[in-house]
Amino acid sequence: MDISPAILVLVGLLLAGWTVAAGWMMLRASAQVQAAETTRKSARRLARMIEEAPAVPMLVRTDGRIEGPDRLARWFGLERMPEFISELSGSGVHGLSENQVEQLTAAVRRTQRTAAPFHLAMTPRGSLKALAMKGGLADPSVSPSGAALIWVFDFTETEGELALLRDEATRARQDFGALVGLIEAAPMPMWFRGPDLKLRLVNRAYVTAVGAESPDAVVADQVELVETSKGMTAAEVASQAREQRQPVERIVAATINGARRSLRVTDLPLGSEGIAGYAVDIEEMEEQAREFRAFREVQRSMLDQLSIGVAQFDARRRLTFANQPFHRVFALPPGIVNDRTGFEQMLMVARENGKVPEVRDFPAWRQELTAWFVSDETRREDWPLPDSTHLSIVAQPMPDGGLVMFAEDRTEQLALSATRDTLLRTRAATFDNLFEALAVFAPDGHIELWNRSFSSAWGLEPEVLDGHPQAEDLLAAIERNLADPERIDALNQVIRAATLDRKKQSGVAELNDGRTLDYAGVPLPDGNGLLIVLDVTASRQAEEALRERNRALEEADAVMTRFLANMSYEFRTPLTSIGGFAELLSSGMAGDLPPQAREYAEAIAASVGKLTEQVENVLDLSQSEAGLMPLNKSRLDLLPFLTELVRQRESMIVESGLRLDLRGDSGRRIEADPQQLRRAIGHLLDNAIAATPRGGRIQILINRKSEGTEVVIADNGRGMNQSELARALEGIRPTSDGRGFERRQGLGIPLARQLVEAHGGALDIQTRKGVGTTATIRLP
Repeated sequence: MDISPAILVLVGLLLAGWTVAAGWMMLRASAQVQAAETTRKSARRLARMIEEAPAVPMLVRTDGRIEGPDRLARWFGLERMPEFISELSGSGVHGLSENQVEQLTAAVRRTQRTAAPFHLAMTPRGSLKALAMKGGLADPSVSPSGAALIWVFDFTETEGELALLRDEATRARQDFGALVGLIEAAPMPMWFRGPDLKLRLVNRAYVTAVGAESPDAVVADQVELVETSKGMTAAEVASQAREQRQPVERIVAATINGARRSLRVTDLPLGSEGIAGYAVDIEEMEEQAREFRAFREVQRSMLDQLSIGVAQFDARRRLTFANQPFHRVFALPPGIVNDRTGFEQMLMVARENGKVPEVRDFPAWRQELTAWFVSDETRREDWPLPDSTHLSIVAQPMPDGGLVMFAEDRTEQLALSATRDTLLRTRAATFDNLFEALAVFAPDGHIELWNRSFSSAWGLEPEVLDGHPQAEDLLAAIERNLADPERIDALNQVIRAATLDRKKQSGVAELNDGRTLDYAGVPLPDGNGLLIVLDVTASRQAEEALRERNRALEEADAVMTRFLANMSYEFRTPLTSIGGFAELLSSGMAGDLPPQAREYAEAIAASVGKLTEQVENVLDLSQSEAGLMPLNKSRLDLLPFLTELVRQRESMIVESGLRLDLRGDSGRRIEADPQQLRRAIGHLLDNAIAATPRGGRIQILINRKSEGTEVVIADNGRGMNQSELARALEGIRPTSDGRGFERRQGLGIPLARQLVEAHGGALDIQTRKGVGTTATIRLP
């Protein structure tokens, strides 16, 4: 079948049309696909932008249903977005409160009815977020049924900033008000000029100073406080401060309340706003400055009259003043103050004149002294000068950085101090070596000074006085040692009379150990009181014994003298016969005696010898008391005489384990009876040997004196108390009936004293219990 060309053409056209249509359809479909993809991307982008936007939309339909992202639910404190607006309150812990939900519901309904927008601010429960809600009627393209579209903003940070700004604004208003009040209440005139240099604001002090009615009147009339000075008005000075951009301060005189006053005026530029100014009344300060200058002149004139050198240095260490004693102490030239000489240079001049101490490194020493200017405390130094002068230097730093230097010549004072110390030591040594017990009491009652005998006299421990106790405490310690504690008031009255009443009183105190003390209070010229205490136990006991025995001794004295004189020869005759017969028996004239009989005969001879010696002592004592002692004086070399006397007792000294020292001048001679002097010294030496324990020491000294010769026999034996010494000196006494004699302590010491006194000398015995005895024989 033949196909016509027309049909082929038609078919070709038809196929071409179908091809074109298919291609167009494919192109259109591809474009729609691309458009849909673009729309999806835009939708996702818009959704993401909404998620990241600072505001989150919430759609509320007419039936109360709501639509919103989960992000908004988190803002409300909910886990997910509820379906209805009434469910925004959540479970009661999170979400909006009931009142907030009701308020939001009412606003939404009003908008849905009237299309009126609303604005709300809410804070969900349990959250710190501050939410702002801006609502309005939704566009029909969003919701054609009249829904409300609410945009929720999180303005937590903005709210904090707004609160901070509100606080700052409030504080700024308060500060501004306080500042205005402070300026208004300021006691000094203050003002403000505008850019045109005219007054705009003045305070009450300014108005009072110029005598105006009100600040407005001052501003209206442009009343100036400060007058024209040095050809410049106050406004011109303010203009100068503005041009220089720095405060201008000046001191001018102005009339304030009808009186001329000195003011310190300051103009303070405030940029382009204007110029502020204030004036300080310095009239009193100027007056004080004038008074200070006058005072300084008077002070320096007075310092010139002092005997102490005074110099002043300023903060630059320059000498600004030095009085005449300071010039004299350091030998400074007259013009050194006018030249404003430096501190270091002044020391150099003083060194050249030999008025500073000699130091190894003078520059270093001088540099150390410059530290006085920066010290926080007063510095004191003593300067010994090469010419034996002693200077006391005091450096007083001043608050302004200067220094005041005092120089005092202490040479004479140191010499007086040394003399005073010597006198005090001498006084202390004298006090300690006095026989009496002494104590010095101050007017306030405390004990100031005492000697070593004071504590022992009252039976106190030395530590009681170490703290300088008050008189009450001392009397309390003494009261325990008194036989009658009530007698302590008498001692207190004596001390009080000497210190306060300035009267001399005395008294007697008896201690519980049997001792008797005499005491007396004496007022001293320095206001103190002196208490003198003397142990009179021995004298009181001796006085009492003498009073009892004086009459008996006077009666027995004559009887004893006559008895001894008449009976002396009666004693000697039988003793001589007994001794002779004993010697005959011992020699065998009557035949040989058995050993025991011979011992008896020798014992009889020894007893006769001792008895003869005692009879001789009694006879010598009686003759001496009667003034009939016969003496055969001759020239006697004392040292060999005593040496022989010691040799006779050498065996006794060695057997007793004693050590004896004999010292003296070998050329000393005296006129004496050798026999009687030997008996006197022998008795004293025998007593010393008997009273000294084994290992003790006996000293015999021969001293040359201007009035004669002194023989001292001293031992460190057991010694005697005063009553034992008194009995030893008595020797014998008559019996109570007056018919016989009673032996007391032996005849050695009384006989020795009588024999020494018969030679025109004296015997002195000093003894102390447990310490020893010293017998001193003084011969012409």
